[in-house]
Amino acid sequence: MTKEKQVNVILFQPEIPGNTGNIMRTCVGFNVKLHLIRPFGFKLDDAHLRRAHLDYFDDLEYVEYDNFADFLEKNNNPEIYYLTRYGHKSPDQIDFTKYQEDENEKLFFMFGRESTGIPYDILHDNLDHCFRIPTTDKIRSLNLSNCVAMVLMYAESQLGYRDLIKHEPEKFKGEFFIDNYKPEE
Repeated sequence: MTKEKQVNVILFQPEIPGNTGNIMRTCVGFNVKLHLIRPFGFKLDDAHLRRAHLDYFDDLEYVEYDNFADFLEKNNNPEIYYLTRYGHKSPDQIDFTKYQEDENEKLFFMFGRESTGIPYDILHDNLDHCFRIPTTDKIRSLNLSNCVAMVLMYAESQLGYRDLIKHEPEKFKGEFFIDNYKPEE
């Protein structure tokens, strides 16, 4: 039996396969479990999705749900942080370190569909857990897959990067590849 993932990303009714594929790849890179809430704006076997997640799909841990109620029921109504442009906090105002102290404690981040975000009733019922990535007043929102990467990077920096490798893995070019690099003359 595999150990449960401590950090989790929830995509509420994702619409764009390229974004979802990028998020899948990011989840593999950060050792994060992905939760996908239907309906989707694409099929999980979509060619655009495959191109974005490349060959990392086999390493992705993910679960699909029929709806938000199904997600809540199957995950025992977890504490969730909701990324929304309507949030009143930024990620630096949330202390994620409490999830370091108890390895059974799960951290969930929910991201909404690209066109409309997370439904307003869900946000309204969870105002104290809504947050936003600070931006200028020139845009409404950032790209969904970029937001997931930014939030995970911020949370991981607070969590001490848990089981993540802080250098180039040996299975690729190795930690000292650039140190030992010799330009062709």
